[in-house]
Amino acid sequence: MKFIFNLLSSMLLAFCSYAQQKPNIVFMLADDCTSWDIGVYGNKDSKTPTIDRLAAEGMMFTKCYQSAPMCSPTRQNILTGLYPVRSGAYPNHTSVKENVKSIEHYLKTLGYKVALSGKKHYGPAENFPLEYLGKAEGKDSDPNFYNIDSFLGETSSQEQPFCLFISSNQPHTPWNKGDTTLFDKTKLKLPPFYPDLPKTRSAYRDYLAEINYLDGQVQTALNLLEKHKLENNTIFIFASEQGNALPFAKWTCYNAGLKSALIVKWPGMVKPGSVSDALVDYSDIVPTMIDLAGGKPISELDGKSIVPVLTQEKKKHNKYTYGQMTTRGIINGSDYYPIRSISNGRYRYISNLASEVPFKNWVFSQPFFTEWEEDAKSNPQTKKLVQKYRFRPAEELYDDDKDPYNQHNLASDPIYKKIKKELKGQLQKWMSQVGDEGIITELLAIEHMPAVKSGFPVAIDTSLHEPKIIKSARHIEVPVDGYYTFYISGEGKLEVDNQEVVPFNTRATKTSKRYGVIGLKKGVHSIFIGNSLPGSVSWSGPETILTNLE
Repeated sequence: MKFIFNLLSSMLLAFCSYAQQKPNIVFMLADDCTSWDIGVYGNKDSKTPTIDRLAAEGMMFTKCYQSAPMCSPTRQNILTGLYPVRSGAYPNHTSVKENVKSIEHYLKTLGYKVALSGKKHYGPAENFPLEYLGKAEGKDSDPNFYNIDSFLGETSSQEQPFCLFISSNQPHTPWNKGDTTLFDKTKLKLPPFYPDLPKTRSAYRDYLAEINYLDGQVQTALNLLEKHKLENNTIFIFASEQGNALPFAKWTCYNAGLKSALIVKWPGMVKPGSVSDALVDYSDIVPTMIDLAGGKPISELDGKSIVPVLTQEKKKHNKYTYGQMTTRGIINGSDYYPIRSISNGRYRYISNLASEVPFKNWVFSQPFFTEWEEDAKSNPQTKKLVQKYRFRPAEELYDDDKDPYNQHNLASDPIYKKIKKELKGQLQKWMSQVGDEGIITELLAIEHMPAVKSGFPVAIDTSLHEPKIIKSARHIEVPVDGYYTFYISGEGKLEVDNQEVVPFNTRATKTSKRYGVIGLKKGVHSIFIGNSLPGSVSWSGPETILTNLE
């Protein structure tokens, strides 16, 4: 018995020693922060001393991208290592598919405790069994540094390796945090795709003040690691998420929307002040953490470890990065506006799959954009910007190095014909690999939203029909060619021009809400509603707000 006891004790001590050698990992994520609005990434007006110092102590990536320019798909991509369409969480405010694993599943088996504090924006809970450390008091989903302090104290005393996600809510709108007196809005250098207007200057100043507030949060996190003497055995990763909520960034697949800051500090392993031009994306985060924790590569994941780049064994990583945007489900978004993008690190190809539809989102309701539209009436340059943001051609091609703001479309230039063909072909190949059916995937986005999902078969007809005006008590007039969505409560069915769009379903209840999509040409169309409840049918489409059919 004494021999067995001594053997078990030795094994336990060996395990503890092994666990202590494993590095801790902290991943800190901003929210809606354009990468080049951080000081070290080129903005001379920005005040980010902590993030700048972090870059001086680690490796700064100049070509890191993400797969979707909005919060929920991005955060679930980071935590699963899967492209949004593959995980199912490609629209905003959605959940992953039932069988999808997240970082906790992979790191727990490697001896790690995995936790997150601050903004979640992922689901369902059973797919993300991370220990949640709560959020700061108040309405914002900022990190709770009091709970983080306790977590670090507990893990350090137990010599327990950990992976901690610190998810900030800054600088997400509303821009109401930070010290605006640090910035003189009259002297700020605006990006060239913003017209120089008073409300735009005020919004940009408030946004920079909130980035400065974010910088203070990064400092707090680093201070806590130092407090618990964890800084030397902790890999600290900072990322800026998608671009800000001003035009041409968030909700777009332009460079400003998909490009991210990525800084990695790894004491003793990453050369201080190093810079990498390797092409990386957020799908690489989970594979990298598995590698750092001593695990083997997972073939089912979409990314691969960037550890060889961090240790400078390799200078290159990915050949392409891919981006996907669906407006279905975002605030004030177009009823559908699927955007797909690919970059080889220099040239960016964008496919607007429904270019006949006007692009819309939250921006169009904001005072600064109202100011743009008013100025556009007399200013040709502002008019050009407003038109470019609202209406897109089917194809766009940009040189991100020479034109980082993506204002000069090269798609029709014969000089770039070969580049466009290569990128377009590779994009279509990628879409096929991840199960992206383009417009159909866009129209089915609602089925991934827990609050809207019908649970019933959804009718999708993607052909545009010739108008058939049939004598009927009910009819609608659609303003433009496009896809129109019809929602119905209860078990009834709905037909448009004698074609079934939402079928009968006897399992449906009065509160069930089902929908179908049909392509319609501009003009008048007949509607038949069978066995429905009064006021139970509504419809929407391009340039059409949600309207009830009585």
